[in-house]
Formats: sequence, structure tokens, C-alpha cells
Amino acid sequence: MTIKLGVPSKGRLMEKTFDWFAARGISLSRSGSDREYAGRVDGIDGVELVLLSAGEIPRELAAGRIHLGVTGTDLIREKLSQWDQRVQMLVELGFGHADLIIAVPNCWVDVDTLDDLDAAAAAFRAHHGFRMRIATKYHRLVREHLKTVGVADYQIVDSQGATEGTVKNETAEAIADITSSGETLRANHLKILSDGLILKSQASLFRSRYGELDAYDQAVMQKLMQLLGL
Repeated sequence: MTIKLGVPSKGRLMEKTFDWFAARGISLSRSGSDREYAGRVDGIDGVELVLLSAGEIPRELAAGRIHLGVTGTDLIREKLSQWDQRVQMLVELGFGHADLIIAVPNCWVDVDTLDDLDAAAAAFRAHHGFRMRIATKYHRLVREHLKTVGVADYQIVDSQGATEGTVKNETAEAIADITSSGETLRANHLKILSDGLILKSQASLFRSRYGELDAYDQAVMQKLMQLLGL
């Protein structure tokens, strides 16, 4: 057997992850072309690199098909119920920062807080006869947060494209989405509620709580943790 390490397969997340491991004496590299999802690991024996989309890594960790994985906190918490019972967060990597927030149109001048949003949602339903729509890819996190803060009169609209454009396209009245700089929100005439932060996310290294390790794998894992300073 080998220790399987899941890493995002493209973009800045992949590059930054490679840099992070390289700084600790472990070289990760893609094998062949950018369309191949195989890789190699130098600096330690017994570790296999598996290139996946960041969104697939939580599922593979929870199933025990990979032992370690790099992905965003937001994806782990969104895709895995009782996530902390299924994976262990080993370390935050210091890149891939993004905030999951709730935003509304700039023209909603009387809506600045979640309490305001709750009142607006009730008024919206009374006037239109259906619940205010919040577009998001993060159904679990948004529902749990709004339940905690007492916002009730809304419906989730699934967004698989550019969430920020749903208000302009009149398929939603508000959004909950990941943002890093806020530029796209401003370009689409949206504002973040003053208490609209749901989660601060960044790329982190997670370990699966599933998947049995034989004596050799346990020794490899121990050596890897030492190299990574964990």
C-alpha cells in the first residue's frame, strides 16, 4: 500500500500546494501534460500524489480512498456532514483565503444586517406571495447559519454558474458566495451585510479518519508528518 495525498489538479491552489510541500523538502509534480491527473512525489518513499478537483477531495477523504488531502475549509464543511468526525484538520496552509458571505443589492438601503434581511424577507413574501430567493452553491452552510441567526422566510436557489450575476438576471434577490477581494460583488452592485460573514476559509491539509494503514504505511505517515513539522 501507499499513502495517497490528494491535491487540487490545477490553478493557483495546485501551484501554492506544490510550493508549500517543496519548502518542507517534498517535491510534488504533475506527470505528463496538464490533462493528465497523475503525479509524482520526491523526497519521501511510499507516498502517491492524486490530482483531483478541490471539490472532490472532501468526498475522497470521507470515503478513505485518500489518506491526506488539500482543499478549502469551506468545501469540507459544505460537503461533509459532521465533518470533524470524518476528517481531521492538520494545518492551515496560509493561502487560498476566501470568505463565505451574504450579499444583497446596493439599492436595499434599509438592509444592512441579518435582522434587516429577516424583516425584508417577511415583507417580500407578503408582497410577492413567494419567499425571497438566495442563490448559492453552499446550501448546507447557508441553511445552518441562517437557522442559527433566525432568518426564516427565504428559499435557496442552486447556483452552478456565476452566483454574483443571479440578482442582475432576476433569478435571485440575494446571494451567499465566496469572495476574496469583493471586486466582483461591487461590479454587480452588491454589498456584503455588516454581519454577513458565514465562514472564513483557506486551503488546509486534512487527514481522513477512515482507511486502515498497515505497519509500513503508519511508518511512512509518521515520517511524512515529521517532514511537514506536524
